[in-house]
Amino acid sequence: MKLYSANLTVALVHHPVVDKNGKTIAAAVTSLDLHDIARACRTFGVGAFYVVTPLEDQQDLVRQIIVHWVTGVGASYNPDRRSALGLIRLKSSLADVMDECRDADGRMPCTVVTSARMENSDLTCPDLKRMVREDRPVVLVFGTAWGLAPEAVRDADFRLAPIAGPGEYNHLAVRSAVAIILDRISGGR
Repeated sequence: MKLYSANLTVALVHHPVVDKNGKTIAAAVTSLDLHDIARACRTFGVGAFYVVTPLEDQQDLVRQIIVHWVTGVGASYNPDRRSALGLIRLKSSLADVMDECRDADGRMPCTVVTSARMENSDLTCPDLKRMVREDRPVVLVFGTAWGLAPEAVRDADFRLAPIAGPGEYNHLAVRSAVAIILDRISGGR
């Protein structure tokens, strides 16, 4: 059962993000994030999963992983993995993602960012669920490292409230956060 139309896109941004000291950096791509987020996107019917990095060596790594699992030996070894990793698109910047999404649909999607340290959220998961169900094109943006850089948060159309546990500790792996949020906005079966 497809829960979303192709109007919901997930973007995993590796730049601009911040390190633990708040300095803007470009973070490394991890294979686990690619596999697990692609699988979550496929499970919840997300239209595309963009990996955003300006670093050429990291882009090469992403391409190698995609080739192995989508057209290489991994494709026949694990067809389920092929269908999930086939959702991955590679871009150098979030602006490139937005341009491609606009070109595909003819409408400019809105950007929704989230972070564990989101201070001024203006959107909840039920709000986001309504937006997606109303067929509004949405790019749901996650950051790696210690989260999106302040300018990425500031420039977004909406800021989704963070996932919070019962205690003070709040540093989920981004792949866990993506899965939780997609589940929350899916409405279940």
